[in-house]
Amino acid sequence: MAGMLFHSGTRGRASVVKNGVSAYSQGMTPDQEDALYTFLDEAGTAFTLREAALVTWKINSKDSRRLGRLQAEIANLFNNRRIAFPIDETKWLSRRGLFEGARFVISPTRTELLNGLLIPGHRCVPFANPCVPPYDYNFCWKGKPVAVSEVEGSPEEFYPFFSVYGEEYAPQYIAQENLGSELAYYDADPFDEPAEVSIKALDMRGVYREEAFVPGDRFLVTILDWKLCVFELERVPADAWNDDSLKEWMSAAEKAFFESFKNLGPGSTIDEQIAWAYFYGGKRMMDVPAYSLEDFLYEKTDKISVTYFGIESRLWYAGKEIPDYRTLRGVKTQTDETPVERILLKHNIPVSEYVVQSYLRDALYRDETDAARILERIAPPSCGINNWDSEYLIAYITDTLKELRQTYSLFTDQKAGPVRQGVCELHTAAIELAGRLRRESIDYSILPKHTFVVLSQIQIYTSGILEDLDVEEEPSESELASIDNSAEDMLEIFEEIRELIDRSRDAFRQTNLTLVKDDDDSQAWRAVQISIGGTDVWRRLLLPRSFDLTSVHSVILRIFSWSGLLPHKFTLDYMTDDEMFDSENGLKETVTIGDLAAHYLNEINYEYGERWNVKIIFSPCGDANIKKPVCVAGENAPPPESIEGPLRFRRFISALEADDAREKEIALGELGEGFEPDSFDMDECNRRLEKTVI
Repeated sequence: MAGMLFHSGTRGRASVVKNGVSAYSQGMTPDQEDALYTFLDEAGTAFTLREAALVTWKINSKDSRRLGRLQAEIANLFNNRRIAFPIDETKWLSRRGLFEGARFVISPTRTELLNGLLIPGHRCVPFANPCVPPYDYNFCWKGKPVAVSEVEGSPEEFYPFFSVYGEEYAPQYIAQENLGSELAYYDADPFDEPAEVSIKALDMRGVYREEAFVPGDRFLVTILDWKLCVFELERVPADAWNDDSLKEWMSAAEKAFFESFKNLGPGSTIDEQIAWAYFYGGKRMMDVPAYSLEDFLYEKTDKISVTYFGIESRLWYAGKEIPDYRTLRGVKTQTDETPVERILLKHNIPVSEYVVQSYLRDALYRDETDAARILERIAPPSCGINNWDSEYLIAYITDTLKELRQTYSLFTDQKAGPVRQGVCELHTAAIELAGRLRRESIDYSILPKHTFVVLSQIQIYTSGILEDLDVEEEPSESELASIDNSAEDMLEIFEEIRELIDRSRDAFRQTNLTLVKDDDDSQAWRAVQISIGGTDVWRRLLLPRSFDLTSVHSVILRIFSWSGLLPHKFTLDYMTDDEMFDSENGLKETVTIGDLAAHYLNEINYEYGERWNVKIIFSPCGDANIKKPVCVAGENAPPPESIEGPLRFRRFISALEADDAREKEIALGELGEGFEPDSFDMDECNRRLEKTVI
């Protein structure tokens, strides 16, 4: 999609305050939180919660609350937003304290060497201040600033230099490089990339000539000033570091990422995952010899890969699925939790008070005064808010509307008002759908993969936008255009997930399948999710507990149209009952789905050939009134088994969308003429399954 995929909102500042504290709020004031972030930007050494709290307390020292409460609020904020690292029971470290003075590696590509350039892009993740865009980084060579120049080209040429942020965010970062690129995205057809954009690059022609740079040479980068993103470059010849020392660094890096996955799960962004991995990796990861991060992730390690998580991407264990969840988890929720926020969170609406106030600005734009109707948009009936909570929120809405009306101007809100209104409606729709799915007597096994993850991500991004729009001063036209563009993209994604949910329900009904809810896990059927690692291809089926792994193997071949000519085996991530394993440490294919349930084994792996890893996740379902296996949900066309793994498959998919006719021809030769990546015919899938015998 051509436009900015998402608007990356920063929290808007509430204007309705009394003596620095909102009438309904007991958390930090905006000024106090600003002071805390400034403190973190300046903190180059370890600090205590008391030291951080003193800075914020002084902003509003007339506040009667004890200093200890601020310390608790800050600790809660650190633990939820992960903006500081705990180094022991009493001290914390900021990103500046962790990374300033550290050293890392950048490996110029052949293209950069030929053109005398170095594109900062994602190269400094996680060592750069995330509030500073790559085009504002400052690089030095032998103590002197390196000149910057503009480079023009197609977006596809530049995306690889921003992919560590997540492929979905690469267009956004490129559009931020300059006004010309921003306008190119906004002017492009919504389903096409702009023909040409320009980005900032370091002019390295003199350096490459002076140092006789050749492919394989690297830059050693030292962080001189984390806050201002000042870096010193130094050449490292290709043969300067031996393989053993690089393997030692790679081993430390893999362990550190595993620690990050274990403790943080998928996190809120890839940048967060990487920052915490370096924290867990300690001094060895932040020194040399070392690989560049992109070389490590994309070329060296076979234990970590980029995988899909809802509508975003994350780093994860190679070949494994990121666990699903069944509730909205808004990572941008205000962590100090005012009473309004606590009530809404209790009903699975994870928003800050700033989002609520943005809804109230929308009510003023609509000229609406009915507090009960406004509350229905903030908290739809499907969320099940009780009478007491409803009365409190209606009183809050009524009082706050009076405060806002004193300064609100419909004239100055003419441009922002329609945008805010559209975003409010999308946010309400996501909250309403999630609430309805939770309250309905529906078996989660029939829903599309990561249903609540996707709804949560839509909720998070719309919340961020609404926080930005909770301001008196209207954003600029370009900012509003960015928000509007992002909202259109998110609306399209929301409609897609809603359509997938409806299709899954229809397929569920068409099979004449009924599920009887039962807490007893002894039903004859299990819900089974089968996903191809490293791709966004998955199927959800109902299979009998009596099926052994030989039958599961047959099912996998049928749903993915594979021949079965490649060797296969079923494995676990750890050893359990020895009787379940054969001499090759694979699971015996006489093991049944029921046997796995009896051993509390809910996930197994299916290795097909040397390149394809399939994750199989079992979960209980009600007793099914069906006679044969059935597919109830799925997405995307499976890769031909002849392709050498998910990375190559994704590259062929990308080639289908590119302008290069030769690349398209090669891709279709591998994928098959007429291959459509997003196609999935559930009826055809079930026709292939009809031959399966129970």
